[in-house]
Amino acid sequence: MLNNAPKSQNFVPIEKIRDGVVMLKDGSLRAILLCTAINFTLRSLDEQKAILSQFQSMLNSLDFSTQIIVESRKFDIRPYLITLEGRLDKIEEPLLKFQTKEYIEFIRELTGVVNIMSKHFYVVVPYDEAILETGGFFQNLFGGVGGLKKKESKEESSWNEKRNQLEQRLGIVIQGLGRCGVRSEPLETQALVEMYYKTFNPGDSAQYVPKQEEK
Repeated sequence: MLNNAPKSQNFVPIEKIRDGVVMLKDGSLRAILLCTAINFTLRSLDEQKAILSQFQSMLNSLDFSTQIIVESRKFDIRPYLITLEGRLDKIEEPLLKFQTKEYIEFIRELTGVVNIMSKHFYVVVPYDEAILETGGFFQNLFGGVGGLKKKESKEESSWNEKRNQLEQRLGIVIQGLGRCGVRSEPLETQALVEMYYKTFNPGDSAQYVPKQEEK
């Protein structure tokens, strides 16, 4: 009975990730911007009004939807502690070595009591396009001589066209966020793979993350 159970990959809506773009199983594309944060509460009232006005203007200028995601994760302090412990053996000055050891123990005890969280801010920019089938029934069925190569060439051309449209949208959003004082940059392929892997496998954040070669 377990053999007939659907694979977990079937529930993941992602078809592939390449060239810094996520293609979903329905053929639509997604690009993700990693954004910096601004300390809004420390700004003056006039600055706050200016930021809100710029943000409102940006949203009103868009003719496509966007999604804002705030991700909170428990910060994994273990790599940092391992680095400090590796340097501990190289410290020759006794007092500095003692202070470093005490600091490591302090951090270890602190993180055992308090969850240190890290926050990341993302903007998801989509591109959806209706897929139109061309050609008659027999042409689609058999494809003729070299039909497979033509199909692959057409698919690659369609991919490049949709990616260019998506990049134009990215440029609009990046420029709009910049006017609000928010710096943003698109996630590359490997960063996207790692982000989605950690999202779908939250318990494996410290384990191996698969790598995907750029195409």
